[in-house]
Amino acid sequence: MTTPLFDRMAVIGLGLVGSSLVRIARAKGLAKTIVAADASSSVRQQAEELKLCDEVFADAAQAASGADLVVLATPVGVMGTVAADIAPHLSAGAILTDVGSVKEAVVKSVGPHMPKGVHFIPGHPIAGTEQSGPGAGFAELFDGRWCILTPLEGTDEAALAKLTEFWNSCGSQVELMEEKHHDLVLAITSHVPHLIAYNIVGTAADLEGVTQQEVIKYSAGGFRDFTRIAASDPTMWRDVFLSNKDAVLEMLGRFSEDLTALQRAIRWGDGEALHKLFTHTRDIRRGIIDAGQETDEPDFGRRHDLEDGE
Repeated sequence: MTTPLFDRMAVIGLGLVGSSLVRIARAKGLAKTIVAADASSSVRQQAEELKLCDEVFADAAQAASGADLVVLATPVGVMGTVAADIAPHLSAGAILTDVGSVKEAVVKSVGPHMPKGVHFIPGHPIAGTEQSGPGAGFAELFDGRWCILTPLEGTDEAALAKLTEFWNSCGSQVELMEEKHHDLVLAITSHVPHLIAYNIVGTAADLEGVTQQEVIKYSAGGFRDFTRIAASDPTMWRDVFLSNKDAVLEMLGRFSEDLTALQRAIRWGDGEALHKLFTHTRDIRRGIIDAGQETDEPDFGRRHDLEDGE
């Protein structure tokens, strides 16, 4: 156990990331008191049954009141509304951060509601699975993963250092980045891959010449892992695409151009071009493994115990 960094930590939203954050904060003793809030009565009931934290509220403002660390772990689309609700109850000197996969939209929706003296430091832990809900969380989610913080101009250095220490204590490596650049990077590394996964699984399901049973029965590794990604929380990803549409559309345009070139190579039997591309992409995959951003567990670390319980 470490010396607590915060007196009262409030997590708003108890999905995968929020519940994992509560678990690791409790395991490491990062806050004296840990509370949470969630709009869903069933989520609150499950959190209480799991004894995730000291108290769970229906009202986000109650949870945030008196907290010196508040983490927004809701879908991006409602963060502005939540920020407006809790703003009058935030303590001077408190740190408010978030875990959203989009940063520029969060800055625009949350920032205007922040009272003077509250340190708003947007963040994004790059960690997750396709599971959702408080039962899906686990304390090791952030181990060895990156957490990107996008501090605004004039951010208090002591507050930034304290939040960085918090994420380091959760097992993450912290990187500072400008919010617009973050959104562009995540568009190609996360958002567009999810969009492709949703689309290809939908295409397979719609094929008239292949029954659904055949799609399931003959799913090899490639399609199986697309379905894993496509099983991610639909509300969260709807908000991500709507909030980061400019960067996503830009990356989709680049992807479409490259896909056209690939179609041309296949059509004209250009084996050299195909081999060159596949060799290059294999090297990228090896780089991800060398960087420690892949797990040696089967199926990209998919937790079969959780799936079996669905």
